[in-house]
Amino acid sequence: MSWQGQILRVNLTKGTAEAEPLNMEWADAYLGERGLGTKYLWENMDPKADALGPDNVLIFATGPLTGTMAPTSGRYAVLCKGPLTNAIACSNSGGKFGAELKFAGYDMLLVEGRSDKPVYLNIVDDTVEILPADEIWGTSVWNTEHWIKEHHKDPLIRVASCGEAGEQLVRFACVVNDLHRAAGRSGVGAVMGSKNLKAVAVRGTKGVTADDPAKFMEAVRETHRVLAENDGRKELTELGTNAMIDAMQEFGGLPTRNFETAKFEGTDKINPTAMWATTSTGHRNMVTNKACFGCTIACGRVAHIDENHFSIVNRPEYRVASGGLEYETAYAFGPLVGVDDIDALTFAGYMTNEHGYDPISFGGTLAAAMELYEMGVITDADTDGVALNFGSAEALTIMSEKVGMGEGFGAILGLGSKLMCEKYGHPEVAMHVKGQEFAGYDSRALQGMGLGYATSNRGACHLRHAVFEEDMEDISGNGKAQPCKDSQDRVASIDSTGLCLFVGDAGFEFGHFAQLVDADLPGEWTEERMDLTGERIWNLERRFNLASGLTGADDTLPKRLLEVPLKEGSAEGKVNELSKMLPEYYAARGWTEDGQLTNEIIERLGL
Repeated sequence: MSWQGQILRVNLTKGTAEAEPLNMEWADAYLGERGLGTKYLWENMDPKADALGPDNVLIFATGPLTGTMAPTSGRYAVLCKGPLTNAIACSNSGGKFGAELKFAGYDMLLVEGRSDKPVYLNIVDDTVEILPADEIWGTSVWNTEHWIKEHHKDPLIRVASCGEAGEQLVRFACVVNDLHRAAGRSGVGAVMGSKNLKAVAVRGTKGVTADDPAKFMEAVRETHRVLAENDGRKELTELGTNAMIDAMQEFGGLPTRNFETAKFEGTDKINPTAMWATTSTGHRNMVTNKACFGCTIACGRVAHIDENHFSIVNRPEYRVASGGLEYETAYAFGPLVGVDDIDALTFAGYMTNEHGYDPISFGGTLAAAMELYEMGVITDADTDGVALNFGSAEALTIMSEKVGMGEGFGAILGLGSKLMCEKYGHPEVAMHVKGQEFAGYDSRALQGMGLGYATSNRGACHLRHAVFEEDMEDISGNGKAQPCKDSQDRVASIDSTGLCLFVGDAGFEFGHFAQLVDADLPGEWTEERMDLTGERIWNLERRFNLASGLTGADDTLPKRLLEVPLKEGSAEGKVNELSKMLPEYYAARGWTEDGQLTNEIIERLGL
C-alpha cells in the first residue's frame, strides 16, 4: 500500500522531532489527508485553544494516493484551528511538496508548540533538523525558497513557507509551496507564523508501492485515458479555471462590488480571451500553462505584467513570469472590487504568492473596505491617503502590497472582513460565513451554493460541496438539501485521497476515485465505503467546531443575501432561501433542529 506507515511529530517548544507509527486504525476509518488530518487534530488538541497560541496544532497531511502514478497525485492539506474563523481549518494545495513529503517517508507532519525564535524544518528522509531561520525571517515566500535551495545546494528541495503575511499574523495568511501553489484559506499561514516556523524544506528518496501494483496500474491507465479524451479536461488545459468568469457573468451569479449586483461590465477585459490576447504594444498576459505533480490537466496559469504598467514601473524584479489568474483571483481582484485592469489583477496575484495570503479573503475584505469608504465610514486618514473607491486599480495594487507586509491600513485589512467591519461599527457590510469570505458565486442566483456556504465547516467555501448543476437547472431552493449533504460527504472523501478535486470537472466519476483507492489500499474500498468515510469526516469536523464554541446560529448568510433581491440576471428578484433549506439539511444529516450531533450519529459513525 502507498502509506509509508509513519508520521513526523515535531515539538517546537521542546525542540524535538520524532517519527512514530501511523495509526492504521484511524487511516482505515478516515482514509487520509483531510480526513485523517482531522482525526489527528481532534485527538491532539483542545478545540477551544487559541488559534494563534502554542496549543494549536499544525498538520501537513498527505493522502494514500499522494506521490503515486494516479492522475493529479500531488495534493496535501494543512490543518489546524483557523484564526480567521475559530473553526477547523483544512486547506488543500498542489505543486510538488506533498509528494516529496511522502517520498521522505512520512504520511504526515504534526507540529506542536512554539519556538522561542524563528526556525525552519529541514527534512531529508530520516534526518530531521530544526534550524535557525534568522536570515529568512522577515522575507518573502519567493526569497525563502530561493535561500533554502541555495543554502543546502539542492535545487530539488521542495519548500512550503509562510511569507511576511504569516509572520504578521494576517488572519488569512497562506502556506505557499513551489512559489505559487498554496494551502490558501482560513489562515493556516498565520498559525505557521505564530509558531515562529518560517518554512518546511523536504527532500525524499523513498518510493511508494500500491497494495496490488498490477490492479493499480490498470486503474491508472484507465483514469489517464478518461482525462485525455474528456472535453472538460481540454477546456481546463486551454482556458484554466477562469473560464468560469464568463459563465457566471452570463448566468448573473458573478458577485460584483461587494455583492451589490451579480453582473460585471468589465469581464471581457479579464477573461481567458483577454489573458491570451496580444495588446497594441505587443504584450500578452499569458505565457503558458503549468501542471502540479502527476497532473495531465495543467490548469495552472503562468503570466507576466506589461513592463509599462504603472504597478511595475521602476520595479524590474516583477518583470518575471509567475502565477497567473485563476477564476477566484480574477473574481476577487476584478468584479468583487470593480477593477477591470488585467495587469493590476496579475500584480495583486503576484503579491498574494510572494507574501503568502489568500486572494479570496483579501478581495472580499478590500471590497468591504471600499464600501465603507464610499459610505464615508472610513476616510483617507484611515487608508494612508489611498482613495478606496470601487474600480480603482491603484487602490488594489497598493493595498495588495500593504496587506502582505502588514503595513498601515494593510494591517487592518489583515483582520479579514468580519473583524474589520465590526471595528468600524458596520458588521452588515462584511460578506462572510463564520468569518471567511465568499468565493465567486452569488448564492441568490445559486441557491444550493448558498446552503453549502452556510453549512461549510471551514466557513464560506465553494469547494466543500458540488450542487452546481442542480443550481443551474433550478434557481429555487427546492430539493437542494439532500444533494448538498451527499456532495459534501463525497468531496470530503475525495479530499482525503491525495488527488485533486478538479478531476471531477475533467472526466472523473466518483467510481474512478474508489477504483484507485481500492487498488492502492488493503481491503475493499467501494463507492459506498467512500461515501460513509466522507460522512464520518464531515461529522467529525462538525464536532470539532461545536466543541470550539460554534453553534447552528453560525450556519447562516449575510442579510444582504437573505433580504436584498438581485437586480438582474437569471435570478432577478431572488434572495437566498436558506430558511427553507437549512431545516431540510439538518434533517438529511440526522442532526437536531439546532444543528447538534445526536448520540446515534456519533455511535453509528464511530466518532
